[in-house]
Amino acid sequence: MIRLLAPLYLASASPRRHDILNQMQVPHTVLKVPSPEGEDEPRLDGESPLDYVKRTAADKLSHALHWRDQQAQLDQHAAILSADTTVALNETILGKPLDTEQAVQFLQQLSGQTHQVFTAVCLAYQGRVHHALSISEIDFAALTHEQIHAYCHTGEPMGKAGAYAIQGQAGIFVRQLRGSHSAVVGLPMHETYQLLQQAHLLR
Repeated sequence: MIRLLAPLYLASASPRRHDILNQMQVPHTVLKVPSPEGEDEPRLDGESPLDYVKRTAADKLSHALHWRDQQAQLDQHAAILSADTTVALNETILGKPLDTEQAVQFLQQLSGQTHQVFTAVCLAYQGRVHHALSISEIDFAALTHEQIHAYCHTGEPMGKAGAYAIQGQAGIFVRQLRGSHSAVVGLPMHETYQLLQQAHLLR
C-alpha cells in the first residue's frame, strides 16, 4: 500500500482510472464533479490532438478545484488528480462514439492502421500543478465487417475513446502496442507515480 501525506481526490468518473489507482494501491476518493452530458470537450480550431489532450486534462483539474472550493464538506487541503485520454488517427480525434453507427465508423477507420493514444495527467497539491503525458502507438489488425459489427453489438465501444476498450474484447484487434497499456486504458501507472513523487505526496 502506497502511503500519502495528504488525501487524494480522483477527479474522474471513469471506473477504469479508479481501478488503476486501486491496482497501484494508491489510496484515493473519487470526486464526483458535475459535468455536462454529451460530447467530449470541443476541439479548438487548429488544435493538435496533443494540445487538445493536455488542455482538456488541465481544464478538468481547474473545474474540479473550483468545485472542491465550493464544497465545505470536502478536504480543502487534499490533492486532486485529473486525466484525459484521446485517440487520434493522424490529426483526426476519435472521441467517445455517440451511437453504434459512429462506433462502427471509428473502428472502420482504425482497421489495419496505426493510431496514437495520448493520455495527459494533472496533479494539484499545495498550490502547485504537476503535469505528465504518455504517448502510445497501436497497430490494429485489418477488421472484417462481421468483426466490427459483432464487437459493437456487445456495447463495449460506448463510452470509450476511439470506440474500443483494449482491456476488453478489443484486445484481440491489437497487433502491437508501443507504449503504456495502462495509459491506453486511461491512466499511465508510471507517469502517475512520478507525479506523486514530484509533488512530494509520498510518505
